[in-house]
Amino acid sequence: MHKWTMFVVFAAAALLSVYLLTFGLPEKPKDESAGLPEGTQLLKVQASNYEFNEKEYHVKAGEPVRIILQNKSGLHGLEIKEANVNLNQENTQADVTFDKPGTYELHCSVLCGSGHADMKSVLIVE
Repeated sequence: MHKWTMFVVFAAAALLSVYLLTFGLPEKPKDESAGLPEGTQLLKVQASNYEFNEKEYHVKAGEPVRIILQNKSGLHGLEIKEANVNLNQENTQADVTFDKPGTYELHCSVLCGSGHADMKSVLIVE
């Protein structure tokens, strides 16, 4: 009985190993800030069902900002009209410098369903 149990455990471990080698291990998280030019801020906006991950985002005026849109669930976009930024599935990042401090509205630019009109957030440039 003991040998049979050990055989089953060994066979399961071998099958799991073959599966992982065949289909690959999960990808390691990327560090988007690693490739940024010197002095550039990273603003990562995650979109899911009818909401962005933050109610407000903060950046510094006069410094370059790389905005990255990441869709967690559903298909969404990100538009900041005052800064001429419109991100979507094909165009997921933009480099912008906000020269004037103030408050900018972010909203979803892709019609995503019944909660689309309420999918808004705020960018505060300090």
